[in-house]
Amino acid sequence: MTETMPGVPKWANLAAHLTLLTTLPSGLWRIAMGLGVPVGFTEQGLSEFGIPGWGTAYVFGLSLLAEGLAFLTLGLVRPWGEVWPRWIPGLRGRRIPPLAAIVPAAAGAIALTVLGVQALLRRASAGASMPPGTWEDSPVYGVVMAVCYAPLLLWGPLLAAVTVHYARRRLSSERPQHTLQPLGGRA
Repeated sequence: MTETMPGVPKWANLAAHLTLLTTLPSGLWRIAMGLGVPVGFTEQGLSEFGIPGWGTAYVFGLSLLAEGLAFLTLGLVRPWGEVWPRWIPGLRGRRIPPLAAIVPAAAGAIALTVLGVQALLRRASAGASMPPGTWEDSPVYGVVMAVCYAPLLLWGPLLAAVTVHYARRRLSSERPQHTLQPLGGRA
């Protein structure tokens, strides 16, 4: 199913789709690194990461994991985020409890935002722990890496916005409207 759920505003749908794009540049950069494309590391630098070898599998796996997790954000605006898809035996067609999506999405949004802020604050000391000779001298490589990783700073806030909307939409539809009381008691 590729249709957006009724009641999902355009901004939430757009934000959910943008999460996929926030992980793409860094994933492509890592895959290029894993393939041995010169992305700023010398041969010595690549060998520090185990490339070629286990490091290649690691950067490929990390890129696929990040893109897969970003893809799950679409479930917050699509039908498969509210009802189990047909291809899942034993669960197909059943309603997904809202908290089963809200809790991990909120935890992910908090973690990604905290990690993004930490990365931003530590940007000045990036690479300081690497041995000399592992990074190319040209500043172009650093700029390219920064441009590829900068979109990740938006992943947490975008996920948070979509998660809040999903929570409001799903939880408000869970309880009958006549049970809502105004703040401060009876009207």
